[in-house]
Amino acid sequence: MRILTSPQIEQKLKRLAYQILEHNFDTKKIIFIGINNNGHQFGKKLVSKLEKITDKEVVLSRLRLNPAKPLASEIEIDLDISLLKNQNIILVDDVANTGRTLFYACKPLMSVLAKKIEVVVLVDRKHKSFPIKVDYVGLSLATTLQENIDVKLNSVKDQEVLLN
Repeated sequence: MRILTSPQIEQKLKRLAYQILEHNFDTKKIIFIGINNNGHQFGKKLVSKLEKITDKEVVLSRLRLNPAKPLASEIEIDLDISLLKNQNIILVDDVANTGRTLFYACKPLMSVLAKKIEVVVLVDRKHKSFPIKVDYVGLSLATTLQENIDVKLNSVKDQEVLLN
């Protein structure tokens, strides 16, 4: 079942961009770190919206980790970690379910003192098992544990969120 269409996703992206800008008015730079492929793709879309409404420097990087086995291999960020010192960082993912992926995504950020770290997701499910708070949410959804959320963000015309 489709729960978000492309126009709805575009509207949510626009709203999230304004919310992020309002909560980060006191900084000259915002660093987005997209988790794996869908988080990075969602981050690209957010950065694109932000660049249209602000002259702040907006940086996008990618973080790679194995969500099923987050300790099995090194968590990698495509940015020199020292550049995160005293910066506003926003972790980006498509769906927050138990919070485990977001929790372990914070691990490399613990080696640097950021100004603040926030989280943005397109869909927030209410099954948190880890101490993660999502700051910016496109859609909050109560689902069963057996249901899955499938996010497709290929292009503006080919994006949707499905509940299976």
